[in-house]
Amino acid sequence: MANSIIKILSIVYVLSLISQGFGQCYPADIITSQKRTGVQVQGKTEWIVTITNKCSCPVKNLFLNCRNFQSIEPINPSILSIQGDLCLVNAGQPIYKDIIQFKYATDRIFLFYTKSFELFCS
Repeated sequence: MANSIIKILSIVYVLSLISQGFGQCYPADIITSQKRTGVQVQGKTEWIVTITNKCSCPVKNLFLNCRNFQSIEPINPSILSIQGDLCLVNAGQPIYKDIIQFKYATDRIFLFYTKSFELFCS
């Protein structure tokens, strides 16, 4: 009896994830890549970050890890807004198949990765 209940709960859990869109898109589908621009800003290396949505649907409220992130180069807050240990991308607005880019300058590369997002399927 207990095994049957566990199986049923497992199926319900998987179906709830699929209904929320997790079956269509995973954090790994939000690609964050970066490279040096070749420019120095106040003696610091400038990096350009490219965020690409590979999901089948647009995503919104995309948050990246930003713990201990700092840049001496200002970043437009409508593109990347630092909120404690997280950064909100594109002011929370939907990101379709377009590319979001921003630059920052620091001593060494910062490893951004996806923390959370919402699917915005129509």
